[in-house]
Amino acid sequence: MRLRESAKSSMQNHPVLLPTPQNLKFTDGFCSFSDKNLILLTVDPSSSLIFLAERLQSAFEDYFHTKLGITAGKGIPSKQIGIILQLDPHAIDKPQGYRLSIIPSGVLIDARDERGLFYGCCTLIQLLQYYTFPSATHRDLLIDRLPCLEILDWPDFPNRGVMLDISRDKVPSMQTILDVVDFLASWKINQLQLYTEHTFAYQNHPEVWATASPVTGEEILELDAYCRDRFIELVPNQNSLGHMERWLKHPRYQSLAEAPTGYDFPSGVHHPPQSLCPLDSASLTFLQGLYDELLPNFSSQQFNIGCDETFDLGQGRSRSECERVGVGQIYLDFLLKIYHEVTRRGFTVQFWGDIVTAHPQLVKELPKDIIALDWGYEADHPFDRQAELFVEAGVQFYVCPGTSSWNSIAGRTDNCLKNLDSAAQNGLKYGAIGYLNTDWGDNGHWQCLPVSFLGFAAGAAYSWAYQANRSLDIKKALNHCAFLDPTGSMGRLAYNLGNVYHEVEVEPHNTSFLFDVLQKPIHEWVKTLTPDPGVKLFHHTLDVINRITSDSPEKSSLRPDKDLYAEEFKLTVDLLRHASMRGCFGFGSSEFSRKFLTVDLERIIAEYSSVWLSRNRPGGLQDSLVYFDTAKKEYQSA
Repeated sequence: MRLRESAKSSMQNHPVLLPTPQNLKFTDGFCSFSDKNLILLTVDPSSSLIFLAERLQSAFEDYFHTKLGITAGKGIPSKQIGIILQLDPHAIDKPQGYRLSIIPSGVLIDARDERGLFYGCCTLIQLLQYYTFPSATHRDLLIDRLPCLEILDWPDFPNRGVMLDISRDKVPSMQTILDVVDFLASWKINQLQLYTEHTFAYQNHPEVWATASPVTGEEILELDAYCRDRFIELVPNQNSLGHMERWLKHPRYQSLAEAPTGYDFPSGVHHPPQSLCPLDSASLTFLQGLYDELLPNFSSQQFNIGCDETFDLGQGRSRSECERVGVGQIYLDFLLKIYHEVTRRGFTVQFWGDIVTAHPQLVKELPKDIIALDWGYEADHPFDRQAELFVEAGVQFYVCPGTSSWNSIAGRTDNCLKNLDSAAQNGLKYGAIGYLNTDWGDNGHWQCLPVSFLGFAAGAAYSWAYQANRSLDIKKALNHCAFLDPTGSMGRLAYNLGNVYHEVEVEPHNTSFLFDVLQKPIHEWVKTLTPDPGVKLFHHTLDVINRITSDSPEKSSLRPDKDLYAEEFKLTVDLLRHASMRGCFGFGSSEFSRKFLTVDLERIIAEYSSVWLSRNRPGGLQDSLVYFDTAKKEYQSA
């Protein structure tokens, strides 16, 4: 088949890959697979290499409708070999790196280790997908060939992770988690954490997770193996000091609380007990029991013990000791007790670094083999200032930005991208050993999973090759590598809905104003704006939402689960619209009556429950629905 010049030119446009490789250059010619029928393993075929070859085999069948066999044999005629997978310590001098060469006679992927080969295979599969994508201008001209090129590629950060919140309130179904793992692996993510407070099925503590539909030990063992096949380290995660509300509300555990009767925020709001008492020896004994049950289910030798946001520390049983030596010292002393407990089991400790950076003098007292997780989720978070503290103390650290999906309904696109970019830039500048992208579920976990894809994709790109991906067109990347949308609509929809938070012109910290409007009493947010601009701004927001959805239909994906994606984006749009109408109502507009808003919200709640159960376990759903109660009661009041 002879290519027209226009087709050749289109083939040599830079393909949409996620992440964009460090170096890609086109060479002359094309490689055809019409007469090639083998994938050759040039080393002893380990189970990992066979798994890689099978992934390629499946991809060629899906995209080129070509059946390739797998062999490790020698002396095979070269014309039969389409792909060679080769371990070569001299191929590239970067850990996890690979070289992918497409020449007229075939494809060579070589790397210094199996992980690098896996990433090379991921890139080749994305090339297959891109050059057979229905929107590509050359699709009607090419059915079995790829342009010749060479890629040299390696990661900037050795550890590139994603953390999913499975405690507030969504516990994903096993199939959902596996699907997310496949996405992340294809984007070269190599760590996964499931943020856990009470949603692991501890056999010694059944009352804590009785209504939560928890993840079981058997499921962790299965997930761990699934991740290992895809070169992802499943890192155990159990918060071990703060955020223990779901435990401390039960009579059996109340005696462990720092503040058994609760504590007051600086704002004066009273909260139930949150933290374990660090001075009580029973707290450490309790944690030892959790670790005995949890940790043997993982093959990882790292463990995130949490220990963030200990708001009530010093407000209860440890008050006098905190006044004597300082809250920071009491925190550090207990952190070190946990550290010794975990390290004697052979694990490296990860912990959230917010408390020690609030007490900078303590950072130098941290063990040198601990890993601090430097987290922050706003575009202007001072990763640079906090990183300097760890560098000066000789403490290893990760930068930990977030997807900005939580407390938002549709995400906060601009904030997300700036936060992820800043984390990568400063992490590289100060020598962070990892990049952990977090996806939280605060206040009911109202965001649907696809809302987080933009943050997952951008974080994967920036943490792999920051300079090569700074100008990544995230909408195109989502269309090609997540939604499989030939029209380009779904990536644009996700991006634009994620920026609706700007339209109300009020941008509170770590949330969107529309989210606050839906969840908080009217009297709390109505004072933020005066009625005249308030009603106009909410009407304007409705117009923007309608324009976005008319421009970007929700059903244009080629994925087999495209109908669920459409339902999730419809729910997202319905929540945004209702928030805008509620905003008009709150400022006294008679356009949307109590009755109308009540009926609309009841419809949304039914829709919300249905969408929830499509990806998540039933436990936690009722806890999440409680966050609709404020609006319901206000509509129903006289």
